[in-house]
Amino acid sequence: MASHLQSTTLPGGTFKLADDLILTRMGYGAMQLAGPHVFGPPADHDGALAVLREVVRLGITHIDTSDFYRPHITNRLIREALHPYPEQLRIVTKVGALRDAEGNWPKALAPDELRQAIHDNLANLGLNTLDVVNLRVGGLDAPEPGSIAQPFSVLAEIQQEGLIKHLGVSTVNAEQVAEAQSIAPVVCVQNFYNIAHRQDDSLIDSLAEKGIAYGPYFQLGGFSPLQSDTLSSVAARLNATPMARRVGVAAATLS
Repeated sequence: MASHLQSTTLPGGTFKLADDLILTRMGYGAMQLAGPHVFGPPADHDGALAVLREVVRLGITHIDTSDFYRPHITNRLIREALHPYPEQLRIVTKVGALRDAEGNWPKALAPDELRQAIHDNLANLGLNTLDVVNLRVGGLDAPEPGSIAQPFSVLAEIQQEGLIKHLGVSTVNAEQVAEAQSIAPVVCVQNFYNIAHRQDDSLIDSLAEKGIAYGPYFQLGGFSPLQSDTLSSVAARLNATPMARRVGVAAATLS
């Protein structure tokens, strides 16, 4: 049975990336649904399904995922919990990396690797077309200089084949965004950004002028606690712990 979206006012409202792509600014990042270190199955399978169903019940229409989370585990959980998907729900995935046997994140940007990743995402999510695919090209938390034309062109070709509706880029600099735009329309950029890491402020302003969405990841610090004097000061003023105030930081960043 399909899950139903609840009509709820969420922080930041919605953002229109394209005529057929309107997302709630407050989304859900599904990476942590997998096991420890984003590897292996979750300790509580039913709990993971319940989290996904609660996301939809709250009215969130934007789930961010990737088939290299575990790999395959997270996307299969999304399908088990929510398929057939609510009409308004949009799933944003990413390609460009793999998980090896040691749990590392090697790049996977060769044409055959990208095509396999697209077909894996389609199969594990139970979709015929992917709403948005982000090409991840940088390191874990920072861009790496160099051309991204070859891998992005592969995704543009797959988009022309009808398997992808919209394209984005992840862990990139301004020059790489411009290069991608010269090949095919870019609807979103997903980079490392939070109250303690604001190197993308100028990029965010330029994207806003173009109507391109910016999706921050690691809004709460990623795999290590978020270190911020500002956050600690606000927490002290409100008689709360910095950990408790991190939820508010995430809402503010996304909106």
